[in-house]
Amino acid sequence: MTTSENKPRNVAIVGAGPVGALTAVYLANRGWNVHLYETRPDMRLPENKAKIQNRSINLALSTRGLTALKGTGLALDELIMKSGLPMRGRMLHIGQEGHLVSQDYGVHGECINSVDRAKLNEDLITAAEELNNVKVSFNLTLKRADLDKGTLEFQNKETKETVKAHADLIVGCDGAYSSVRNSLMRYVRLDFGQEYIPHGYCELSIPPKVGTDGKPEFAMDPEHLHIWPRHKFMMIALPNPDKSFTVTLFMPFANFEMIHNESDLLNFFEQYFADAITLMGKDLLIKEYFKNPKGSLVMVRANPYHYKDRCIILGDAAHSMVPFYGQGMNCGFEDVRILDTLLSEFDVKSHKEGESDTSLALALEAYTDRRAKDLKAICELALYNYTEMRHGVTSPVYLMRKKVESWLHLLVPSKVIPLYTMVSFSNRPYSEAYARHHAQGFWLTVAGGIVGLGTATALAVAGWKQRRGLADAAGLLKAAFLTAMQSAQKLVQ
Repeated sequence: MTTSENKPRNVAIVGAGPVGALTAVYLANRGWNVHLYETRPDMRLPENKAKIQNRSINLALSTRGLTALKGTGLALDELIMKSGLPMRGRMLHIGQEGHLVSQDYGVHGECINSVDRAKLNEDLITAAEELNNVKVSFNLTLKRADLDKGTLEFQNKETKETVKAHADLIVGCDGAYSSVRNSLMRYVRLDFGQEYIPHGYCELSIPPKVGTDGKPEFAMDPEHLHIWPRHKFMMIALPNPDKSFTVTLFMPFANFEMIHNESDLLNFFEQYFADAITLMGKDLLIKEYFKNPKGSLVMVRANPYHYKDRCIILGDAAHSMVPFYGQGMNCGFEDVRILDTLLSEFDVKSHKEGESDTSLALALEAYTDRRAKDLKAICELALYNYTEMRHGVTSPVYLMRKKVESWLHLLVPSKVIPLYTMVSFSNRPYSEAYARHHAQGFWLTVAGGIVGLGTATALAVAGWKQRRGLADAAGLLKAAFLTAMQSAQKLVQ
């Protein structure tokens, strides 16, 4: 009688996007044999690059994503940041003339980083493929999966032939329209929700300008994420290493449908984004707007994320969100890091072929339990931030609150932490950040009221003194503002 021996686990990862490729690296680092399957052709080949142009929004890489990249031990954070561009804040283009207003992201110079999705994806696939225990296959579409048996059936998109595979663990990183998630639904009572928002997007660009030395230069400040907030819609621009900007227009589909020809487009831009026409150039604007697709924005919620020790879904397959907090990729990378942490906590190692693995099952269950509330929180925050970006950033009340919040964070950093700082510049669980934001909200509103009242009083007194020729009105205003801030500080302490 023979006994089964401990063998390296065989893992099938469906989807070789950024999250799937990073998952391959992490699981290969555990000594497991990983096969990464991708529906698309190899994006690294020159003949395929043109096919994926203008299909996705630029990515903003921040602390959570960088932490996960660093956690591979392969210095992937450094590799990706070689082509990343730090953005220290938002640059608002206000009004038809595009009056510029800068808003820093953090009080200590914190930055998010503009990265090109295609290059990041290529770099991660290459990093995975360089590991001896990783194999990558392209042009394969998953048709069905038997999670109990660990069997998968793919179809080659070019030859139409069927390709069969077997794995001890199936990982779904295949996006918002996940085939693995569809299979998972047949095995667990999976709560699932999908919602399209009425807004879509279209990618445009701002080319480099020619400098005095004849070399290309950025047409705008590259250290900012540029926003044209127009209340019901907006446009954003992120810098690229070639000195261009990737521009994304977000607005209701109803507005897109009102633009039928070149005249409609130019009239619309002259009314709402006049300064951008000069930066883009009319010909390029017309060409890109009518050539590039108008993408949909979908939110996906699912729970649980696993089945026994056989399957788990990560990234957009589990929690597709709208892109307005810049956390989609960062959250997906954090999924991978947290899963790896739990695999270590539950001491998941080798595997006896043909037997169920209690430690892996417990680790996957713990992942669902630990991650669910955080993923719900960030999906809600992402949608909320759209309102802030297209409307809130221009509100005097919003600006006052942000100013007070920043001051108090400097004065009492342990008591007041801005929501954006907790989400983008820390690894604090999203649900904890969300809860703390709500807890701080009341006191920040009260503190803002105190500062606003104090400043308004000072303005009134200063005006009275100026009318009567009294000196130092500006000094009075400054003193009143500082006194109000000190009162607000005592309040939150």
